[in-house]
Amino acid sequence: MKKDKVYENILLQVKGLISAENNLIANLANVSAVLYNNLDQVNWAGFYLWQEEQLILGPFQGKSACVRIEKGKGVCGTSIEKKETLVVEDVHQFSGHIACDSASNSEIVVPIIINDKVKGVLDIDSPIKNRFDRLDQKYLEEIVEILIKGSNWSYSL
Repeated sequence: MKKDKVYENILLQVKGLISAENNLIANLANVSAVLYNNLDQVNWAGFYLWQEEQLILGPFQGKSACVRIEKGKGVCGTSIEKKETLVVEDVHQFSGHIACDSASNSEIVVPIIINDKVKGVLDIDSPIKNRFDRLDQKYLEEIVEILIKGSNWSYSL
């Protein structure tokens, strides 16, 4: 199936799951499962949430991961520092890359920003170099927007 059709199906699933639920953790857990189980050639899909002035591991699918990431560190920390999506073709060439899973070779990170405040990131890794492109970015940013609008972000842990 073509990538855009895969994403259209993912969007339908995400919208359906979130339409009747606004619990942040439940929504992040379901979205990470949908992404992990529907995207080809990914070995990790999940979220980090901004707390205590750092990113802290949230709901995800895949191998265990780094728990805390400082702003400006690795792809996730750089994404929130720049407040922009980062598509990294080869993580081993990314200065300061944090290797939570040595099998990961490419990565895409979409920051979650509400009212100019960082709330977290969507992070997806792949064992394949050059796995992610602008089409992935477009749809993943749309998924983040659905999460922003459909979830209660006033969490406190």
